[in-house]
Amino acid sequence: MATRKEHDFIGELDINDDVYYGIQTFRALENFNITNHRLGEYTIFVDSLAKVKKAAALANNELGLLDDRLKDAICAACDDVIAGKYYDQFVVDMIQGGAGTSTNMNANEVIANIALEKLGYKKGEYQYCHPNDHINLSQSTNDAYPTALRVALYDRLEGMTRSMKILQESFAKKAEEFKNVLKMGRTQLQDAVPMTLGQEFGTFALMVEKDIERVMESRNWIAMINLGGTAIGTGINSHPDYRKIVEKKLQEVTGNPFVTASDLIEATQSTGAYVQVSGVLKRVAVKLSKICNDLRLLSSGPRAGLNEINLPKMQPGSSIMPGKVNPVIPEVVNQVCFAVIGNDITITMAAEGGQLQLNVFEPVIAYKLFESIIMLNRAMETLARKCVDGISANEQVCKDFVLGSIGIVTALNPVIGYENSASIAKESLQTGRSVYEIVLSRGLLKKEDLDEILSPQNMISPHLAKKK
Repeated sequence: MATRKEHDFIGELDINDDVYYGIQTFRALENFNITNHRLGEYTIFVDSLAKVKKAAALANNELGLLDDRLKDAICAACDDVIAGKYYDQFVVDMIQGGAGTSTNMNANEVIANIALEKLGYKKGEYQYCHPNDHINLSQSTNDAYPTALRVALYDRLEGMTRSMKILQESFAKKAEEFKNVLKMGRTQLQDAVPMTLGQEFGTFALMVEKDIERVMESRNWIAMINLGGTAIGTGINSHPDYRKIVEKKLQEVTGNPFVTASDLIEATQSTGAYVQVSGVLKRVAVKLSKICNDLRLLSSGPRAGLNEINLPKMQPGSSIMPGKVNPVIPEVVNQVCFAVIGNDITITMAAEGGQLQLNVFEPVIAYKLFESIIMLNRAMETLARKCVDGISANEQVCKDFVLGSIGIVTALNPVIGYENSASIAKESLQTGRSVYEIVLSRGLLKKEDLDEILSPQNMISPHLAKKK
């Protein structure tokens, strides 16, 4: 295979002539074989790197630092990357030393070599279009990498809300379907007071809806960029007007309202926004896992559990127990949530580990944020389509729990008093007789009055029974 010779200040290497990356990317391939997840798998991140490079080229051209011919070639190369033509050339591991330098240089080298071909030159003829002198002009890894990460996260979080909306709508449909199914509410796994299954599923829908709002809010935290700060935020090696112009160009390229931080030294070393975004992802995971716990519990049995709802039968549940079907979809979502919570710890520690004017651990922050968002997206859509949409209610089971529950005695407190209610509850526990039966046998209420107090409409919404 034909090769080309490239050099850096460490030495020379022969690079296969069919690849668009260069010597610095090749060294990263040799040094960082960590996760087996390559940059090209995270296409939205690759696209964002290309958008940052395009915005920089446009700004440098406007400032007279890059001629029209180079600008056009670089922008066309970036457009090709964004169109998905070169994802296989982004090969560095997602976790790497160097604060993302290998990722930045992978982008610089690929874009430079694409641009060289567009200009009529060969790959590696960097005297005509150089990865550092032209593609990385007015930039450092320390402002280009985090800006690209924020551009990618801004889009990813919006995509996540679409998955959340799918799940929210699934729960809302079930809430409507189950609105007349009376069941027993429970606190601390003990009988409490009646409610409807529709109210229970409506709560699930509202929990997801509230978190959609939090995710959308989190996008505001990452819309502030440090592009133009170069190495540590002072803007060394950039034109005085560069940061203002590149902000405008990035807005045009992305179509999103990214703004330059007022203090780029602070913005370059601070990773607080990532911690906040990760915290929102953890919040989503915690609530989603709680919902899945409830679904598994409500469907437990079918003969020796609650069995109030039926989950869709997705696959046989045991290699030894015939007929067993497990709640595999909620189970897998639970596990995704555990992983997201663990990722939050990793992101927190990486953010805390920064020193002085730069946090070198942004690659693991990026990797774990992308992983959490991607897993949550898939988990929520899977839960909606393969579980929630197919849930059915065991209406008679739910009703029997209410009629046989001691918890309904709570509704009688305002009428017969707490002491009588407590005595009835105790007798019901000891004898197995129903609350309804004991109240009538003691002559505390007439049947028609008792039926009115214990009617579904009076037990599932604010209502104060009056003494008869």
